Amino acid sequence: MIQTIREAIAKRLGDSEFEVKIENSLERGHFSTNAAFILSEKEKLRPKEAAEELRSFLRKHDEAKVFDRIELGGGGFINIWLSQEAIRGEFRRIVKAGGSWGKVKVKVKNRETVIVEYSSPGIAKPMHVGHIRSTIIGDAIANVYEFLGYRVVRWNYIGDWGTQFGKLIAAYKLWGNRREVTKDPVEELEKLYVRFHKELKNNPALEAEGREEFKKLEAGDKKNKKLWRWFKKESLKEFNRIYNRLGVTFSVSIGEAFYEKDLEGAINLLKEEGLAQESEGALMVELERFDLPPAMIRKSDGATLYLTRDIANLKYRIEEYEPKKILYVVANEQTLHFSQLFAIAKMIDLAKDKHMPELAHVKFGLVRGETGKKLSTREGTAIKLNELLDRSIKLSQEALGARKVELRKSEAKEVAEILGIGAVKYNDLSQNRMSDIVFDWEKMLSFEGNSAPYLQYTYARLKSILKKARGIPKLNGMALENERDLVLVLKLSEFPEVLGRVKETYMPSQLASYLYELAREVNSYYHSEPVLYSESELRAVRLNLVKAASDVIKTGLSLLGIKTVEKM
Repeated sequence: MIQTIREAIAKRLGDSEFEVKIENSLERGHFSTNAAFILSEKEKLRPKEAAEELRSFLRKHDEAKVFDRIELGGGGFINIWLSQEAIRGEFRRIVKAGGSWGKVKVKVKNRETVIVEYSSPGIAKPMHVGHIRSTIIGDAIANVYEFLGYRVVRWNYIGDWGTQFGKLIAAYKLWGNRREVTKDPVEELEKLYVRFHKELKNNPALEAEGREEFKKLEAGDKKNKKLWRWFKKESLKEFNRIYNRLGVTFSVSIGEAFYEKDLEGAINLLKEEGLAQESEGALMVELERFDLPPAMIRKSDGATLYLTRDIANLKYRIEEYEPKKILYVVANEQTLHFSQLFAIAKMIDLAKDKHMPELAHVKFGLVRGETGKKLSTREGTAIKLNELLDRSIKLSQEALGARKVELRKSEAKEVAEILGIGAVKYNDLSQNRMSDIVFDWEKMLSFEGNSAPYLQYTYARLKSILKKARGIPKLNGMALENERDLVLVLKLSEFPEVLGRVKETYMPSQLASYLYELAREVNSYYHSEPVLYSESELRAVRLNLVKAASDVIKTGLSLLGIKTVEKM
């Protein structure tokens, strides 16, 4: 419905941006818009004149009889009331769509490709709590794009190359015990990596040893290659166990090492364009015109860098997938890196005769410990992701026990797993991704307030009402006179608009906020309105409203990667 209003206004305003929002009080209309302000600035009219002009235009061109009333609000805002028939039509569309409300259907051959790069853990380190943000933010964004009709390539860009492997190989050769590493590979490899950095403080010469081991790895040294393959194989096993717990999947899991063969070509391309210049033995790209510091693409010792591999990776993705967009879901800390990568992409013709995709760094803040400090693997203080999930599930079991929920043992275990993992995901996704987050277990696992358990409980409550109804009557006549019924229909109509905003802003928190608002509205609704005991026609409307709300909550949570339960 918001889209219908937008399109009507856009016929007068053209491409100008304006807002349409649902009003909290029906006394001020079903919707309001600031479009008159935009028209006022565009055509040098007084705000009131612009509002009058826009109202007249909408009235004149309302062939579909969408509007009931259009009034001027304070300060040039326009308040809009929809006709009963428009609201009924929207409600019918919502009910008919069911769990597909808001979904965009596009023929396979017409789908545009979007690559979403996320998670991207480093080999030979356990996934820790810091990895959760990229993994679940990226997964949610990928889910939304897929729901909106895009072909989504979910890319896990494994950190399987770089100087850190030289350090790890050096550490293994100095202190590693094959028997211990075989027993618990990733845990023991992390201990070696942490030890290397602790020893480095007292023995700076270790830095050169690490560089030398990586240089040998790049040159194809058989012993180092064998160690590297072993480290990678064991790490991927551990990562996949965690992804299974989180319900996260990938289309592609190609890491940095894949592009090793393409690095010379990427460097030569920069040289041919006259962009790469030697400086004290290193190869640099000057980026002064982008107000950025020079970018190093090869060190003085001949070793390549993450940026070099990302240039080769970008070229490969354009050639193989011809994407419309590439989204890099990576922490704020890498802002300079991606600014340099995107600047270099503008300077050289990576796309050749293909379309150059839109590139976006989808930034996010850090996960901080209870002391507020950044968690750091190098200092050995990281909370393992498996440990975090285990703790959340245990606390969920305790919360269910305290509520005396009647579940069989097997059901209780499954529900606790769904609640625990959902709580971890929602705690992150409900917050602005740009902010740092701290885990607040009490808030995360609360059955009240803005939390996953609250939304999951709301869904279960709605399903309970529908079960008691023993069938949902078809909509024949429609009594949509009651304000609470109207408000809920309008809230449900907003769902496609919310998904569109998530697509444009890469902010899953907007979807989480909407679901929380919807849950509050529907909870208030069924407590104040007699759903099951209304007269026949009104009962049909209200049961269909409850069913539609449950569908949207389930769909929305699913897009955030969170499961629902029907009993809890």
